[in-house]
Amino acid sequence: MIIGSRGSALALAQVETVRSLLRKNGIETELKIIKTCGDVFANRPLHEIGVGVFVREIDELMLRGEIDAAVHSMKDMPTERPAELSIGAVLHRDSPYDVLISDYRFDDLPCGAVIGTSSMRRRAQLLRLRPDLDIKDIRGNIDTRLQKLQEGKYDGIVLAEAGLERLKLDIDAERLTTIPSANQGTIAVVVKKGTEVKRQVRVLDCERSRIETETERTILGILEGGCIAPIGILAQFNDEIVVRAEVLSPEGERCVSVKRSTEVSNYKSAAVEIGNDLKNKGGAELIEEANKRIRG
Repeated sequence: MIIGSRGSALALAQVETVRSLLRKNGIETELKIIKTCGDVFANRPLHEIGVGVFVREIDELMLRGEIDAAVHSMKDMPTERPAELSIGAVLHRDSPYDVLISDYRFDDLPCGAVIGTSSMRRRAQLLRLRPDLDIKDIRGNIDTRLQKLQEGKYDGIVLAEAGLERLKLDIDAERLTTIPSANQGTIAVVVKKGTEVKRQVRVLDCERSRIETETERTILGILEGGCIAPIGILAQFNDEIVVRAEVLSPEGERCVSVKRSTEVSNYKSAAVEIGNDLKNKGGAELIEEANKRIRG
């Protein structure tokens, strides 16, 4: 099985997790590293490059038969996918939360503190809580961002907690209470439909994580916000599914939100209802506002 992946340290850590699990199930793999346009334009904000920048080239290689499977951070995957491809496995979810890395606790950040993030969602959420902060774009892999923080270019940076865990980085970080991006903390294995490879990778699938991520992706798809607009969605599966979701204006001064619990058996229809509820409460207008900013 030839598996495609980006070449960043985090992407390689994720694909090695998948390869190790497949090996334990008697399936040998070969790794093909792919450079995407998201890697090529590493200094430009993500919202300027477009949706799916870390996924498109890898999808194309799979459709041409040059790779059999691909490993992605699931939050990078657009909700609209090529018809020939499917999510063959959703691994057990790691932490979905954001963390602040700084010498300060979030509440103790000085007025005007410079915080680095490339995410419109994180920017809006941080400004909603602390309008006095100076939010500046930051790109590059985790090591690059940590180096910029160490050099004093930022007073703090916000990252996904799962990335630190997967790279085994022992860093003092404060978990934030903000609602994360849909599918954050989840690794997906993408395959072509109707193939033996799809059957093979199914052994890695976590039903609980699949239900959580499908719930989040359904809501995101209805909102048509892609993975760039300021939208936070988190579904958590216990005895029932608890969903928290919000859409924010680009500067965080306005927000529409929903918190709802639903029976697991009803998660698909509940996700549709939540998506439409957010959209009709003003979420559609906030997303259009964000898209206008992206378009300049």
